[in-house]
Amino acid sequence: MTTPDGTDVFYGAIPVFRGFGSLMDPAMYAPLPDDWTVGVADIVESTKAIANQRYKAVNMAGAAVIAAVTNALDGREFPFVFGGDGASFAVAPSDLARAREALAATAAWVQQDLDLVMRVALVPVKDIRAQGFDIKVARFGPSANLSYAMFSGGGLGWADAAMKRGEFAVPAAEPGTQPDLSGLSCRFEEIPSSRGLILSVLVVPTKAADPLRFRKVIEDIIRLVERSPDAGRPVPPGGPPLRWPPAGVEYEARAARGGPLLKRRTVVLAVTLWAYVVMRFGIKVGNFVPKNYVQQVVENSDFRKYDDGLRMILDCTVELERELAALLAKAASERIVRYGLHRQDAAMMTCFTPSVMRSDHVHFIDGARGGYASAATALKAMAA
Repeated sequence: MTTPDGTDVFYGAIPVFRGFGSLMDPAMYAPLPDDWTVGVADIVESTKAIANQRYKAVNMAGAAVIAAVTNALDGREFPFVFGGDGASFAVAPSDLARAREALAATAAWVQQDLDLVMRVALVPVKDIRAQGFDIKVARFGPSANLSYAMFSGGGLGWADAAMKRGEFAVPAAEPGTQPDLSGLSCRFEEIPSSRGLILSVLVVPTKAADPLRFRKVIEDIIRLVERSPDAGRPVPPGGPPLRWPPAGVEYEARAARGGPLLKRRTVVLAVTLWAYVVMRFGIKVGNFVPKNYVQQVVENSDFRKYDDGLRMILDCTVELERELAALLAKAASERIVRYGLHRQDAAMMTCFTPSVMRSDHVHFIDGARGGYASAATALKAMAA
């Protein structure tokens, strides 16, 4: 293991911006170093899995990529983005071997324990730039607790397309290989809409889009959404519903290491019962204060992001949905954007909490009835 220097400390040196309205400001983004590598992963035939109502399994697979790589890197900070049915990230040269091993193990685990097929790839940044694309990263802080990566430049989209063509593939590890998924859970229940509907939003530029016109469309969308209470955040102030046993107990048991599945299932049931009692009655345990943790869960939710396109999961009114649809339809008619919208009645959360004693736990949000994957299907149906 090398001592971090040079490009290894690149991401941590990027200033965090707080206002989401600054998302499209080029000054917020720094080019990834040429010696870095981009990782991409997605579920093959996720649309079919979602049609079979396997939303939670698909989301668990996408979040597992981030958990496995984070744990493999000993918790070091690196840029990543959750995409619902997959994930993307970037790593420094000294972390590449560990990231490759974690990706291969995750692909094997997803197939064995979730009965899904995950394709994974590692794409050198220099290869992306050789194709005429760039890849830049920013750090958005939804709260004082942590920051999420935002990607621009078209390079992440190219890497994803290359993976789907079978390029830069990372073979799955041997069957039975278990990644370290410590901290990965999905204990919260679905989050019903309180304003009318949960809207999954995907907006990307057309190939011929003028960058300035595309930027204006995205900024107009953000301004429109910011007028909504709490900017359309789907996680209520009191946090998501919590019940016992949790709906995700089986996935958490499969993510755990050590012993037969029945034993892991029993342990998870016991741990989640204890956690439920602590949270339900607001019992302070040492330095852990349930009320503070719930507030952090709300603040740390990644319900809006940018990775070569705008992604949002909004709890919104029918009126706001109509305004957004009209704005996007106009931009599409002017060949500035392609977009996908998907309506549902609830959102869902998958959590990565390496330690409840720290405030930087991350909470991935998607729609509970198709989410980003269904919005992507609508987007693909539009003419490029």
